[in-house]
Amino acid sequence: MLQAVLSALGLLTLGFSYYFVKDTVKNKHTFSNASFATLSVVGFIVNFFDTLGIGSFAPTTALFKLFKLVPDRLIPGTLNVSMTIPVVLEAFIFMTVIKVEPITLISMLAAATLGAVLGAGIVSKLPEKKIQLGMGIALLVVAFVFVAGLLGLMPVGGEAIGLTGSKLIIGVVGNFILGALMTIGIGLYAPCMALVYALGMSPRVAFPIMMGSCAFLMPAASIKFVQEGAYDRKASVAITIFGSLGVLIAAYIVKSLPLTLLKWLVVFVIVYTAITMLRSAIKNTEEK
Repeated sequence: MLQAVLSALGLLTLGFSYYFVKDTVKNKHTFSNASFATLSVVGFIVNFFDTLGIGSFAPTTALFKLFKLVPDRLIPGTLNVSMTIPVVLEAFIFMTVIKVEPITLISMLAAATLGAVLGAGIVSKLPEKKIQLGMGIALLVVAFVFVAGLLGLMPVGGEAIGLTGSKLIIGVVGNFILGALMTIGIGLYAPCMALVYALGMSPRVAFPIMMGSCAFLMPAASIKFVQEGAYDRKASVAITIFGSLGVLIAAYIVKSLPLTLLKWLVVFVIVYTAITMLRSAIKNTEEK
């Protein structure tokens, strides 16, 4: 069954890659003036730590804002499109080495994908102010989840590798919502990890579930963003290439690092970026 899941993921990723490459080549004259080298370094760093469980959306958003690399309106689409291939690599790595009960895994992956497809169709058409407001609030939620985990205020999980009954329903519904929220730029890793822990599953199981969820939902959602042209093409190319390199180095060479201090730094950066996004949304309103 795992082979069937991975085969489906491979086909879905090939479909996304076709749309992505075709659109990029067709519109290469529209590439922004942002530094390709800077975008590449961002892609490598955030995906390196993403593989170790930090998450990539919030740090990438912060770096986009700090270095003025991508317009706010294009950030959600760029996050999804640029991270798709790196996250698929993560999923292939972790889904083959960590055992998860098949029904639980497939149900939660399907729910996240469906949520993302529905969400991407809406987000790709939203005006900049609503995206800034939505991302600002979403980032504050992510910061809260990070802090709760660091202070030991959320469940630390159990030993289960699968769910049944009401817990399975909660897991499926929860991942559907997280999939939809991911399209506005809120990363799935931290809240999905919290959901897995709260349902009494093993902390190790969080990795294939959250990475597999993202791997399935991102190609599907990203095709929508590509079709709408609601993403930064230059940033997506750079981050795809060097982000994939970061994943492979983290997974096969580094494998683990003491990450507590880094997580606190990420919390600070997330809160700062959330405030910046909300201020931009307020300024956007005042100007109109």
